[in-house]
Amino acid sequence: MDSLFLITVLIVICALAFDFINGFHDTANAIATSVSTKALKPRHAIILAASMNFLGAMTFTGVAKTITKDIVDPFMLENGSTVILAALIAAIFWNLLTWYYGIPSSSSHALIGSIAGAAIAAAGVGILNYNGFFKILQALLISPIIAFIGGFIVYSVFKVVFKNNNLPKTNRRFRHFQIFTAALQSYTHGTNDAQKAMGIITMALIANNYQSTTDIQFWVQFSCALAMGLGTSVGGWKIIKTVGGKIMKIRPVNGVAADLTSASIIFGATFIHLPVSTTHVISSSILGVGASHRIRGVKWGTAQRMLITWIITLPISATIAGLTYLVLDLFL
Repeated sequence: MDSLFLITVLIVICALAFDFINGFHDTANAIATSVSTKALKPRHAIILAASMNFLGAMTFTGVAKTITKDIVDPFMLENGSTVILAALIAAIFWNLLTWYYGIPSSSSHALIGSIAGAAIAAAGVGILNYNGFFKILQALLISPIIAFIGGFIVYSVFKVVFKNNNLPKTNRRFRHFQIFTAALQSYTHGTNDAQKAMGIITMALIANNYQSTTDIQFWVQFSCALAMGLGTSVGGWKIIKTVGGKIMKIRPVNGVAADLTSASIIFGATFIHLPVSTTHVISSSILGVGASHRIRGVKWGTAQRMLITWIITLPISATIAGLTYLVLDLFL
């Protein structure tokens, strides 16, 4: 059997594994607030999240095309199979490491940094598509800031609108509404995160001359959506604990404000075909809500630990991918 075909199959398997891990790694972010406030039982929340993640992944492909062509040009990538395989191995390693320690790190940063690092190791810094790469970096950096400000504003509005309402009754109503916002959050997560694996599989198909356009084939979209949904069904309890309780004590009204904010930003990014870190956006919106609710109530030590992880993820994953490429290049 053709060795190029076997490597392509291996890349597809690794990409689906990345999507599966992304599912249980990032699912926690989408449902953490609803589980934390007991709006949904954990099992029900995970079933809801898995279904909506799958549906979201089957709806759009614009972000996948951005991943395919805007970091490096797949038509110009020599030794593309080794580059892509090294990137996936590095991203999976970093995701599993941060999941093990319960740190809500960014799968998006890990994957994008890994692609860049492996490509640079293979062909030098000139291989990067700098216009597209910096556009992606801007989206990754700006979206958490917008999420923090948005969460602060949305909850400030809630405080004014509901200031004369009975607090227990209001929280009870918001707890019911959180079922909707959890579903919305999971759907938008699927529209953005699952597409990243679609993009890297398409990149491999182009690099290995199995297709000549950046269009996302249906089998690629379906398999990535299914992998994301199955990964979601596993859940990520360590990260749920961090996002749902170690940032601030979340009440239903806080959870709804954070969910609406982050879902709007993630879907907006999907609409303009930009990948963002759902982890960063959701966590930042919770921080914004917490700062609006009571600054002292936010556990800034946890936030600082998360911020450090966010900052180091891209360069570390790029370095791991570059080293992985150099090792793989000796054998492939």
